[in-house]
Amino acid sequence: MARRYKPQPRKVMPDSRYGSKQVSMFVNRMMKDGKKSVATRIMYDAFDIMSKNGNEDSLEMFSKALKNVSPSVEVKPRRVGGATYQVPIEVPPSRREALAMRWLLAAARSRSGKSMSEKLASELMDAANNSGGAMKRREEVHRMAESNRAFSHYRF
Repeated sequence: MARRYKPQPRKVMPDSRYGSKQVSMFVNRMMKDGKKSVATRIMYDAFDIMSKNGNEDSLEMFSKALKNVSPSVEVKPRRVGGATYQVPIEVPPSRREALAMRWLLAAARSRSGKSMSEKLASELMDAANNSGGAMKRREEVHRMAESNRAFSHYRF
């Protein structure tokens, strides 16, 4: 059964340095225990590391990484007559961005050693170059959707 009430998307204020809503949303997702200033500092430090190591603009690299990691299809379980099928569905744009950010953060956090800003910078650079843990996760999701394409007629 479909939900009756669809909440309005929240308004996100752009960040102070780059004026980007995506950066602001990423900082909000990175934040733990309401420590936004810590999350912001980690993000800006990661951007500084990226601009030192990379040859292109760090904000450009960030948006490229997000675009590369964003999944276009995913699978959702659907019960039909006692059996549960993994049905591939197209991912809406807002969820695409949310998943990409979540996967980038998870991959950065799972990297070994170093500070969070260094881990985040290297994960973002890897994602911009189509490699790294977050890209692996996206490929996994796409493979699942591809292998369950036979059930795509069980639409939602």
